[in-house]
Amino acid sequence: MRLIFAGTPEFAAHALAALLQAGHDVALVLTQPDRASGRGLKLATSAVKALAQERGLKVYQPASLKDAETRMRLAAIGADAMIVAAYGLILPQTILELTRLGAINIHASLLPRWRGAAPIQRAILAGDARTGISIMQMDRGLDTGPIFAAESVAIAADDDSASLHDKLAQIGARLIVAVLAQLERGELVARAQAGDASYAAKIDKAEAAIDWNQAATDIERKVRAFSPQPGASTAIKGVALKIWRAELSGAQGAAGTILEAGPRGVVVACGRGALVVRELQRAGGKRLPTAQFLAGFPLSCGEQLEFFSANTI
Repeated sequence: MRLIFAGTPEFAAHALAALLQAGHDVALVLTQPDRASGRGLKLATSAVKALAQERGLKVYQPASLKDAETRMRLAAIGADAMIVAAYGLILPQTILELTRLGAINIHASLLPRWRGAAPIQRAILAGDARTGISIMQMDRGLDTGPIFAAESVAIAADDDSASLHDKLAQIGARLIVAVLAQLERGELVARAQAGDASYAAKIDKAEAAIDWNQAATDIERKVRAFSPQPGASTAIKGVALKIWRAELSGAQGAAGTILEAGPRGVVVACGRGALVVRELQRAGGKRLPTAQFLAGFPLSCGEQLEFFSANTI
C-alpha cells in the first residue's frame, strides 16, 4: 500500500521499520517538530524522524494538522491509508477522512481500557495483569474507534514502563503489518469497542513523588511505572533521591523509616508492608545499585525518607 505514517517516539519507529520491511510505500512521514531537550536544551530529533532520514523518506513536521495547506499537501500524496502511532497531535476529521482506508492507529492497550496518552504507565500503576495492542480505525473521539485486531500480553512482576514498552512495540509492529495485509485482501472488518472505558491521563511529574504512607504494593508499582521517566522521587535530609528498582518486603515499621541499610538493599517501611530498594540515585549523581550508592552516601536505620518533588533531579 501507499502510506502516510504519523508517529514520533521509539514505539512508533518500530512500526515504521516493520512497514518498510513488509514492502509498503511510505510516501510521507509526519512527526512532531524538533524540540529542545536535556540540560543543554539542544533540539532533539525524534526516533521516527531519525529512522525516516536514514531510509531516505520524506519528512514533514507541522505544528498542527488543522490548516488547509497541510490538508492539501497530504491529499496530494494519494495514500491508501494513514498509519498513526504515538504521534502526539490531534487529527481533524478532514485528515481522518483523507485516505481510502482512513487513519489506522496502533494503541498500546486493550481498548477500551486505557484510552489516552499514557496507557503503559497507567496499566502498571493500576496493577493490571495484562495489557496489549489494539489496531483501531480512528474517529473523532479519544481512542474510541472500532477495532481491527488486538493482541494481549502479560505484565510481568518486574516489568517497568521501558520493558513493557519494548514488548508492546514489537507486537504493534507485527500486528499492523498483518492488519494491512488482511485489509488489502478485503478480509477484515472493524468491530465496535465493548466494555467499560478507562482513561490514561498524561503523566504529571508531581505524581512520581512517593508518599510513604501508601501501601508498599502501590509504591512498588509507582517505581516501575515511572521508570525510565520521570523516576519515583523521595528525599532524605533535604537531598533529593530517585528510586529506580525495588521489591516488596513483609517488614513493618513507621512509614518512611529505614529499617535496614546494607549491600543487599535499603528496606523502607510503608503504610502497609515495606520496600527493599535495590537501585537509587541522588540529585546530580548516577543511578547506582544499593551497595555502590551507600559507599558514597551512607544511610542508617531509623532515618526518615521524605516526600519530595519529582522535578528536582
